[in-house]
Amino acid sequence: MEGHDMRGHRMDGDEVKSGHPPDHDMSRHDMSAMDHAAMAHGADQASGHAGHGMPAGQGADAHAAHAGMQHDATHPGMHPGDLPAGAAPRTAIPALTDADRAAAFPALAGSHATHDAMAHRYVLIDRLEARGAGEGAWDATAWYGGDLHRLWLRSEGIVADGRIDHGSIEALYGRSITPWWDVVAGVRADDGDGPGRAFAAFGVQGLAPYKIEVQATAYVGRGRAAARLEAEYETLVTNRLILQWRSEANLYGGRDDAARHLGTGLSTVDAGARLRYEVTRRFAPYIGVEVERAFGDTAAFRRADGLDVQETRVVAGVRLWF
Repeated sequence: MEGHDMRGHRMDGDEVKSGHPPDHDMSRHDMSAMDHAAMAHGADQASGHAGHGMPAGQGADAHAAHAGMQHDATHPGMHPGDLPAGAAPRTAIPALTDADRAAAFPALAGSHATHDAMAHRYVLIDRLEARGAGEGAWDATAWYGGDLHRLWLRSEGIVADGRIDHGSIEALYGRSITPWWDVVAGVRADDGDGPGRAFAAFGVQGLAPYKIEVQATAYVGRGRAAARLEAEYETLVTNRLILQWRSEANLYGGRDDAARHLGTGLSTVDAGARLRYEVTRRFAPYIGVEVERAFGDTAAFRRADGLDVQETRVVAGVRLWF
């Protein structure tokens, strides 16, 4: 085809490929105003995509993706509608007012937020047991009041041959001084074999480290004084099978109380273990063993009455609370 003038010839498909009508002479147009940079760009794009076999319609998608990539590279981490760093918010947050606080924390009826002003009650019969032929024992505690102020009732004793051998009851005012400890003060009355006795009582009670429950109370009467120290600890064998360790020491001062067979100094010490099964949390039968030892003049009074100074008993009973 070299040396031929093709301007006057018509080739099949020229109308479609060039976009000009047939027999249109391109040499008559002035091409000096055309943007050669744009043409070069188009040529580069055409050569860059040549041979990839892209389906029709994907060219626009590729350019849109390319534009998005350039935007992300220019503004990393930003999305449409984001404000530049350090810019003021579009809507300012209003300052908190008293009305806002009142709406968030409304006043509750019945002083619900002040739990210590509400009165509750609790009764625990820790021991109600048989301990040998014709002999039994009890140990009970009850309280009524709030978190800080309570009225406490405590009673324990031994029954032998159908009558009270010896027993005591205490009425105490208790004041919480820490989350785990109360101070108590009140009165105690003793009854049983011999004349009754009355004492003023004061002491502390609470939960010591390692979950040891402690009661320490001193008593002052007419010409006599006494003290009692109790400690309990519970071992969870299973969730319902619980082993309770308990010990109690009693002391008397002033002068001997021969009518009640009590001597001055350390009088008696009890120690025992009871294994209970909680059928429900409120009802738990148990079995156990307890050892009691008398000391000093109290042991001398027992020998004079033909009683043993030390006794070991197998006990069985029930623990209740409500």
